[in-house]
Amino acid sequence: MKILLVEDDRDLCNTVKLQLERAGYETDVCYQGQDALFYANQYPYDVIVLDRMLPQVDGLTILQGLRRKQIATPVIITTALDGVNDRIDGLDAGADDYLVKPYAVGELLARIRAVTRRPGNFHAGAEKCFADIRLDADRRELSGPGGTVRLSKRETALMEYLIRGAGQILPREIILTYIWGVDAEVEDGNLDNYIYFLRRRLRSVGASAQIVTIHGTGYQLKERQP
Repeated sequence: MKILLVEDDRDLCNTVKLQLERAGYETDVCYQGQDALFYANQYPYDVIVLDRMLPQVDGLTILQGLRRKQIATPVIITTALDGVNDRIDGLDAGADDYLVKPYAVGELLARIRAVTRRPGNFHAGAEKCFADIRLDADRRELSGPGGTVRLSKRETALMEYLIRGAGQILPREIILTYIWGVDAEVEDGNLDNYIYFLRRRLRSVGASAQIVTIHGTGYQLKERQP
């Protein structure tokens, strides 16, 4: 599971990042609002832990921008503002949870587990959907208007990743690292081959979803326009 931690207090940010990684979560960090917008728009995360009071762009503005772009990643707002109206503002802006500072990292971990268990969020056993396709990762089955096909384990992992980042441009190096691992010795051609396989699968189920090559960057899953 991958988390984006957005916190302008660098000491706190580094402490929380260490605890998250000890708990087994891969964690990216940023300290400013503009950087948070870039990371959240470029890479698919399982959870975003977002400080409300940030320089440049505040947390609620970031959250509202993500929701307008249909990025449904669970967001936990963290803030020293503990009034009822402050919590209401955060939840109304699209937050999934609200955690008041100072907080125990153990409580943050519990809240991360809670938001990723909720229906509609991406976790083991959930079906992943985009446009007119549905992926059952447990069964390794991809379904569309024209039927259902079986996928290999690697195809399933790649298709799931593309659906999670649907609409976003996913860099090749990020895909390779996520699917094959940081230390894996894998050639770029392997990724191209699996993209080719998935494109054939999408055509075979009559999907409107398509994998578009972004030359010099990576790939994007988007819906074919009529």
